Amino acid sequence: MKVLIVDDEEMIRNVLREYIEFEGNEAFEAADGIQAVKMCKENDFDIILMDVMMPSLDGFSAVKEIHKYKDIPVIMLSARGEEYDKLFGFEVGADDYVTKPFSPKEVMARIAAVTKRHKAGAAPSREILKFEGLEIDMPGRNVYVNGEKLELTPKEYELLFYLVKNNGIALSREKLLSDVWGFDFYGDDRTVDTHIKMLRSSLKEYRKFIITLRGLGYKFEA
Repeated sequence: MKVLIVDDEEMIRNVLREYIEFEGNEAFEAADGIQAVKMCKENDFDIILMDVMMPSLDGFSAVKEIHKYKDIPVIMLSARGEEYDKLFGFEVGADDYVTKPFSPKEVMARIAAVTKRHKAGAAPSREILKFEGLEIDMPGRNVYVNGEKLELTPKEYELLFYLVKNNGIALSREKLLSDVWGFDFYGDDRTVDTHIKMLRSSLKEYRKFIITLRGLGYKFEA
């Protein structure tokens, strides 16, 4: 597995590199967002560890730029743990968010979980489903609302596809965390609520298909 470490602090890059290589993976380094974008254009990586606060180009902007042409899972690294920062990270396409200071072992566990989910989510499916003006192209990982293609984050895709595949089935927040984020995800059930809110906003009038089950979770019903 090829891991790109993006952080302006050399000490952090060195620590992460040591753990990544110890487990038999390849580690590559970038000191800022501009360098990371350039490296991603020229190389293929399995996952990116992206610091948020960096000179020249911040991590959020770098992720948005990278995802214009490559679908690479990203774990954000930041000393800022406010809910707003995490929410914005998910909105730009991050798959996970780790607050500094962190345990390198925890980061390695998150890398394993995120890459496993990403590979599972990329598995081909033959289904192309339509619910009124909502069209879900699972083989192409595309979603259309009244003919307009939506730009969803990778996690929004995974969450919507999982809900649709379980059409009419009540799903608890714990079940969604386990099956969409992975059983070893370190967040809490508010992560589900945040992504549901983002997904509903993207679906516009077809948000009506995502039903809130008070005290339990959600279900897709169409």
